[in-house]
Amino acid sequence: MTAFDLNILGCGSATSTLRHLPSCQILNVRGHLMMIDCGEGAQLEMRRMHLKFSRLNHIFISHLHGDHCFGLLGLISTMALQGKGGTLTVHIFKEGAELFGRMLDFFCRERPFELKFNIIDTRKAVIYEDDAITVTSFPVNHRVPCVGFLFREKPKQRHINADACKQHDVPQHAMNSLRLGKDYVTPQGVVIPNTELTTDADPSISYAFCSDTKYSKRVINAVQGVDWIYHEATYGDENLKNAVKRYHSTARHAAVVAREAGVRRLIIGHYSNRYMDETVLLRQAQEEFPATMLAMEGMTIDLNKV
Repeated sequence: MTAFDLNILGCGSATSTLRHLPSCQILNVRGHLMMIDCGEGAQLEMRRMHLKFSRLNHIFISHLHGDHCFGLLGLISTMALQGKGGTLTVHIFKEGAELFGRMLDFFCRERPFELKFNIIDTRKAVIYEDDAITVTSFPVNHRVPCVGFLFREKPKQRHINADACKQHDVPQHAMNSLRLGKDYVTPQGVVIPNTELTTDADPSISYAFCSDTKYSKRVINAVQGVDWIYHEATYGDENLKNAVKRYHSTARHAAVVAREAGVRRLIIGHYSNRYMDETVLLRQAQEEFPATMLAMEGMTIDLNKV
């Protein structure tokens, strides 16, 4: 089964504390790393989690609040000092590209890799695609322009049934066609159905990142039926007024989104620093959606295990 792992580098809100760091995640897609938000401490957590800078080629910034992007300048500077090659693409709003572009040209002008800024906005759009995955941005409901990201794996190849292929003398050069679902035709013209020579492909997995946002129907519509969703849960029920006022969600809000969207698993995070024990948030979320778990720094989640 191909790698599709989520690494939690930071799951706190607003400020760094001794318990939590600001928002940052890394999605490992078949060995290629994609960062989602880049709060302070991102590069240190990458080291602690043994995630290689050289494999990080895409950074997706949800919005331009400091706890979601203050780690970007230091991370890129370190990657330059380490001699990373290739291309690094930062998917970010126009104002962020202009601001960080100027700072990087001042502090980190000589870069051994090509730095690109892909300008995003709040419209729903496919902002990245390769052979393995598509990434779609979608609007959420926050105080400033802000988007969520939906990562959806493309259909995977079928598995070769080695015994069946040996029995029918299928040559090695035909294996790729079999993986793509094609039948095998023998030199004598006999058609061997693909289903006799292969087994089903692994399921394709989808993951949605939703932070920062208050409870929103448009988020529910954007993430319908995904396998995994990360949704901010800044507050508990007792701080509902603060959540509404500051355009954030409660843990219960996050769970209602997961339930109404028909997702399979929910991860909550972006905790307010007033909580010294997040299990109260977990309990409130699980009352609405039992398949909920807490995000914690240093955690790696195998998204294939839905």
